[in-house]
Amino acid sequence: MNSNIRPFSFRQKSWWTQILDPGSRLVAQWNNTFLISCLLSLFLDPLYFYLPVIAGPACMQIDLGLGIAVTFFRTVADLFYLTHIIMKFRLAFVAPSSRVLGRGQLVTDPQQIALRYLKSDFVIDFAATLPLPQVVIWGIIPSIKDPAADHANHILSLIVLIQYIPRLFLIFPLNRRIMKTTGVVSRTAWLGAAYNLLLYMLASHVLGASWYLLSIERQHSCWQKECQKEANSTHMATCHSSFLDCSTLENHDRQFWMNFTHVLSNCQPKNSVGFEYGMYSDAFTNEVASSTFFEKYFYCLWWGLKSLSSYGQSVVTSTFTSETLFCIVICIGGLVLFSLLIGNMQTYLQNMGIRLEEWRVRRRDTEEWMRHRQLPPDLQERIRRFVQFKWIATRGVDEESILRALPLDIRREIQRHLCLALVRRVPFFSQMDDQLLDAICERLVSSLSTQDAYIVREGDPVNEMMFIIRGQLESSTTNGGRSGFFNSITLRPGDFCGEELLTWALMPTSNLNLPTSTRTVKSITKVEAFALRAEDLKFVANQFKRLHSKKLQHAFRYYSHQWRTWGACFIQAAWRRLKRRMLAKELARQEGLYYMQMSDQEGFFDEMIDDADYPPSSSADTSSMENLQGGQQMGATLLASRFAANARKGAQQKAKFKVVTSPVRSLKMPKLFKPEEPDFSSD
Repeated sequence: MNSNIRPFSFRQKSWWTQILDPGSRLVAQWNNTFLISCLLSLFLDPLYFYLPVIAGPACMQIDLGLGIAVTFFRTVADLFYLTHIIMKFRLAFVAPSSRVLGRGQLVTDPQQIALRYLKSDFVIDFAATLPLPQVVIWGIIPSIKDPAADHANHILSLIVLIQYIPRLFLIFPLNRRIMKTTGVVSRTAWLGAAYNLLLYMLASHVLGASWYLLSIERQHSCWQKECQKEANSTHMATCHSSFLDCSTLENHDRQFWMNFTHVLSNCQPKNSVGFEYGMYSDAFTNEVASSTFFEKYFYCLWWGLKSLSSYGQSVVTSTFTSETLFCIVICIGGLVLFSLLIGNMQTYLQNMGIRLEEWRVRRRDTEEWMRHRQLPPDLQERIRRFVQFKWIATRGVDEESILRALPLDIRREIQRHLCLALVRRVPFFSQMDDQLLDAICERLVSSLSTQDAYIVREGDPVNEMMFIIRGQLESSTTNGGRSGFFNSITLRPGDFCGEELLTWALMPTSNLNLPTSTRTVKSITKVEAFALRAEDLKFVANQFKRLHSKKLQHAFRYYSHQWRTWGACFIQAAWRRLKRRMLAKELARQEGLYYMQMSDQEGFFDEMIDDADYPPSSSADTSSMENLQGGQQMGATLLASRFAANARKGAQQKAKFKVVTSPVRSLKMPKLFKPEEPDFSSD
């Protein structure tokens, strides 16, 4: 490789010895600034054409105030061109032989940079930097001794157009360098459309200024022709060419000549004798040449814009060759410039709505596909709502493809900027350190759900955890389809679902089979959330032992609605078991008291029978004995009826208790068991 090709150094040096990197931010900013200065310079140069003005009858002069102002701004613009030349002598370039791989090697040798620049673009840059208008207006024209030379030789001002060629060609390589460095000339489509429209207006400005200068030249030619006729005539006052200068307005000979001359009447565009104004007649019939600067400038700008847009069809020409050639230039230039304007404007305006047009095409294809497959109307409406919601949320931009194309560190910073503040709103994540949050944010993906959409159904495998940012979800379970069991909760921003996946990921013996969802999750409103996929969560759990912390596990159980439901069911079942045991003990105590009372009554009747003193047997005794036995039978019947009544009462109470407690007995402890805990390692 060439020994003069040295590695580029960003070491700070003096500004006059520092070699600039063509891809640096400083050079990119200078290119944009220099492009603006080039456009302003192209706008300033045609203003020199407005210097000749008609300041009196049959006389012209130079607008000194306008000349000084234009010269000042033109000199400032020339300084930008000079600075650009100096910078290009210090601008490194890429060696062609080193472009085999990557960007290539920068050549930083000042001699090689200068030699390459002198052989390529120096001539054009130097020609564009020369102050030709200043030299012509303030140097050449005043140096001519003839007082009328500043009008007779005003064609020298057209030299300005000669410098327009290098200055105009300088813009094209500058545009290419800007696009090579930054990719675009304008950041937005509106700026690109405005840039092309500005170039078209600039061409109209140049055309209008040239038309004004040629109109002044045509008027001066008529005056000079009529003055020469009068000078050769012996019957009229002598006309001198100096009379056509407004500096001789106070001259007595000129005043005497004005009393008898026919120059003004013969050079009127409407009734000129033997002289045709052609396309320049509007400048005098509308008194444009004698108007103020702004009036004639905007009129000339309108004339140039009208002529370019109509391709010169509205221009009426005379037989002068120069005028005809000028009209040909207008026609060809208008056709080319207007075609470029329409094409570029259409391109930029289409780029503004390209995303919207792509969405319309995709939506039309979706509608045709739904009609072709004969989907149900409710399903079609759900698809339409999702497509509309996704367009509103993303504007048709595929965020994942953009992020995948970026380097890892930039992608991590973007994810941290987009997700960190929202992730911290989730209470479970607020317990984590920054390193673990960065790892999680890096793997979070956006998830959008429309209203009444099922995120996951009970019994389906769980493949992602979802952290809600906006919207509400309904999470319900039937404990595997059991009859009589239903639990439902509402998940709001800051909540999460799919916590079975975290328990699965923390198991050291977890296999490839994903866990089964114990709940059905359905969106109540439109939901925007971040999703953490199963493989990403497994990777984070394996790489960061901090996720195995007991503190994080307790925080996870506290904020997990699955664990909350399990705890509530566990407490409810334990409370019902306690109530049943307490009720059984109370019944046993009441039955014991009842049987104790019954035994006491039987002992009382036995004592009455044993203590009774019966007389000897006789007929009366026999009858009394029969009466006693009848009384005993009656007492036994009474005791039996009382026992049966108490038994019926107890049976009724027991039956009533069974009716009340039947749901308790039928609704056993739910089988929503506590999720299996992994073997967490110590902190």
